[in-house]
Amino acid sequence: MTEPQRLVLALDTATPAVVVGVVAVTDDGPATLAEQVVHDHRRHAEMLTTLMQQVLADSGCRGADLTDVVVGCGPGPFTGLRVGMATAAAYADALSIPAYGVCSLDAIAAAHAATPSDTEDPTEADPAGEVLVVTDARRREVYWARYRDGERLVGPEVTAPDAVDTGEATVVAGTPGFTDRYELPVSSATVPTAAALVAVADLAAPPAELTPLYLRRPDAVELKDQRRKSLL
Repeated sequence: MTEPQRLVLALDTATPAVVVGVVAVTDDGPATLAEQVVHDHRRHAEMLTTLMQQVLADSGCRGADLTDVVVGCGPGPFTGLRVGMATAAAYADALSIPAYGVCSLDAIAAAHAATPSDTEDPTEADPAGEVLVVTDARRREVYWARYRDGERLVGPEVTAPDAVDTGEATVVAGTPGFTDRYELPVSSATVPTAAALVAVADLAAPPAELTPLYLRRPDAVELKDQRRKSLL
């Protein structure tokens, strides 16, 4: 591997998994030095810091070696998404390095593109076709978007699974248990990988303010809002 131009801490808590990795960016593109993926949507806050320490140790890097932080900004459930974004912002601020936010669905599409033949039936998936990405939004809904050639065509949106517009998709990626509803070949890309998060980030641009993609109001509301709802 050529000399890295940047060392990036990448993390995502927008899906039922916690994804954390250290990625070296070279002239050849992003290369993962260490990565941890844990599927447990109830323990995002509990595991995140520990996983960050682990990937730094596994990669042989120190926090001071990092040049950037990239975080998935959703769409995702309110609590889990907030954990990842707040941690990313605080860590970047402590190290005085930029934090870049990306759409988590974009990163899943990029993870699929990195392994285009990894489907349950690769002969049925058109590598030049559209990619549908769906993730669990809870409340019996999904977050979804469609892509072609790495560009987002539609979304992100949140709807019931049956209301998803599959368009001309030839493969579906994302949360298991939801991807099998569309009579499409299923990609092995289920979460945003660390390398994919970095790949969709524009590290050459000045970082923008981290903005979460909730797409709907949080479940938790103040008591006065609850009373207003009951009156309505």
